[in-house]
Amino acid sequence: MIKPHGSDELNPLFVYDVEQRHALVKEAESLPSILLNSAAAANAVMLGGGYFNPLTGYMNLADSLSVAEKMHTVDGLFFPVPIVNMTSESVAAGSRIALRDPNVEGNPVLAIMDVEAVEAVTDQQINFMAEKIFRTLDENHPGVATFTGLGRTMLSGPIQVLGFSYFQADFPDTFRTAVEIRNEIAEHGWEKVVAFQTRNPMHRAHEELCRMAMEQLDADGVLIHMLLGKLKPGDIPADVRDASIRKMVEVYFPPNTVMVTGYGFDMLYAGPREAVLHAVFRQNCGCTHLIVGRDHAGVGDYYGGFDAQTIFDEEVPEGSLELKIFSADHTAYIKKLYKVVMLRDVPDHTKDDFVLLSGTAVREMLGKVIAPPPEFSRPEVAKILSDYYQSLDA
Repeated sequence: MIKPHGSDELNPLFVYDVEQRHALVKEAESLPSILLNSAAAANAVMLGGGYFNPLTGYMNLADSLSVAEKMHTVDGLFFPVPIVNMTSESVAAGSRIALRDPNVEGNPVLAIMDVEAVEAVTDQQINFMAEKIFRTLDENHPGVATFTGLGRTMLSGPIQVLGFSYFQADFPDTFRTAVEIRNEIAEHGWEKVVAFQTRNPMHRAHEELCRMAMEQLDADGVLIHMLLGKLKPGDIPADVRDASIRKMVEVYFPPNTVMVTGYGFDMLYAGPREAVLHAVFRQNCGCTHLIVGRDHAGVGDYYGGFDAQTIFDEEVPEGSLELKIFSADHTAYIKKLYKVVMLRDVPDHTKDDFVLLSGTAVREMLGKVIAPPPEFSRPEVAKILSDYYQSLDA
């Protein structure tokens, strides 16, 4: 199986030893504590699950600035975005503190942190990092708005993770750590595994992209890996997305060729940089390839359609990742062939031969309770999504 990023073995920060974990929970009761913001809590969940291997905790300011500018830490570890714990609370350097979860009622302790440094971050430094990560400082960009509003005090140091927030309880059939996904891939006996990232329901174009990648790469299986954390207003809730994807896989893919899983993280909407982050943690999951399509992890018109592909050629240093990218072109349903294709694969056809697929068009139809044509969406998927949109108007 492919090695994790940056180490020979995966090193999740969740405390798996039950006795040790219980002792830490007990210790946390007497420690000073802070309430995390959702972004820092999501980072703790990802660190706990081994997704951000080989990091041992939150980055300091020097590493964060270096990662934002050059995609590597001061010591040279490749990483595409800063993994930080920003706060407005007062904390002493050298202290040991409990980190409380903002996303679960009662704010239980999510992790314990040994605070190595407490650093003030200037507006100039925040904006420098935001512009590098998001390629814009437009406050209407949801990622920029979140990042610049996290606070101006950076806490860095190692953490011990005691839980996975609300993800295990709310999504018991779907949430998986990188450890669990690696184990499941090993149980399947898969060697070549293609990851498909999604924060949306999967329509015909997405389904066929997975199938094309499997066939062209001669892969053993596909990991459909959906984001379960916070999204922007208007995005489809995770439970609805989960149900629609599982129905598509059940009906239209052969048994034992697809794993449907999810991870606990808040969407950054960082386009190209987030695509590289997706590649890092899919390698940590045991995947050998990642499908990167049009406007991967984008929002609005902030990124070019294929910027998330070209960043791997233009900015990611060679040898930084073992995982490879499967670059997807525009997809369309071609009437003469009765199937979805990538446009680059059929250069001899004209635009009149195609029914272009757009997630936006499908959402508009579903919102008006109009069943999308089968070229757009499988009827079983459309039914689940249509029921959801109708429930909003009830």
